[in-house]
Order: sequence, then structure tokens, then C-alpha cells
Amino acid sequence: MLPRKQRKRYYTAPLHKKRKWIAAHLSEELLTKYNRRSVPLVKGDTVKVMRGSYKGHSDKVVGIDIKKMIIRVEGVTSTKVDGTKVIKGIHPSNVLITKLNLTDRWRLSRLEEGLEEEIKKEIEKEAEEQILVMEEEEIEEETLEEKTEDRKTKNHTKNRQKNRILGYTGNRKKNR
Repeated sequence: MLPRKQRKRYYTAPLHKKRKWIAAHLSEELLTKYNRRSVPLVKGDTVKVMRGSYKGHSDKVVGIDIKKMIIRVEGVTSTKVDGTKVIKGIHPSNVLITKLNLTDRWRLSRLEEGLEEEIKKEIEKEAEEQILVMEEEEIEEETLEEKTEDRKTKNHTKNRQKNRILGYTGNRKKNR
């Protein structure tokens, strides 16, 4: 039996349409603030899982898989046989958005459409705060990366000096 029209369109739709379908309902607080029921999900949104074994878990969206139509939420993991943890995919209809990522200017302008000026100013202040926090996190990540690179180069130079002293070369045949 073949899938009928609705299911066929859902699975064979182009990615630019599927992206819009990856949307979730807003919490009651956000619903009254933005005057809309649902918004397409973006990486960085804070969501609460409403269905399934992780019901009640609240954390940030780590990634969105448009082809599979699933989102990945931080902390929603399953353990593989070898012990490694893998982030599990959740369908967007099973989550509720509790905090929006407002760092994207285009998304911000779309959310502000049809709202009062006072609310727009509040939203813009919140967006500026999120951008500052995001920049601080990026600076912290860069400093951590620089520290690890410095350690790697120090270890590399120590190993090269050690090998020179012991008489090792890059050629295996000469070392034997």
C-alpha cells in the first residue's frame, strides 16, 4: 500500500518547506507576549519536552535535522552498548518553547510584526542581552582553544627534543 497524498508530501517535501514545519508551540507566557501560538524552532531555543520518556526535561536545542524532521535537545541522551552517550532526536510537536533565541535579526523582525512599540522595545533589549552573552561564550571558547593549542605545541616540541637526544629520526629503517 502506498502512502497517500498528505504523507507523501510530508516526506518528499523540499527542505525549505520542511524547515518551516519544524515548529513548536510557545509557552503561555510567550504566547501572550508575541501574540502567536507557534514558531519554527532554531538552535539555541530553550524547550521543555512534553511527551515521551523525557517528559518534563527542559534544556537548549543543540541541533535540528531538517531531513529527518527532528530536533536534538541537550541532556536528552541514550547510552549505546559501548557506553557512549548519544543525543536522541525528538519530534518538534512533542516540545514546548519556553525561551526564544533572539540573536537572529530576521527572526526578531518577524516576531515583532504587529506588536506594540513597548513590547518591541522589551524584545530588542532581551535580544541585545542574548547577543552579549553569546559573544562572551565565544570569547571563552576561543581562550580555551588557544590554551589547548599551546599545550599541544609544547608537547610536540618536547617530543621532538627528546627524539633528537635519543637519535630517533622520522625514518623507521634508520632507527632499527
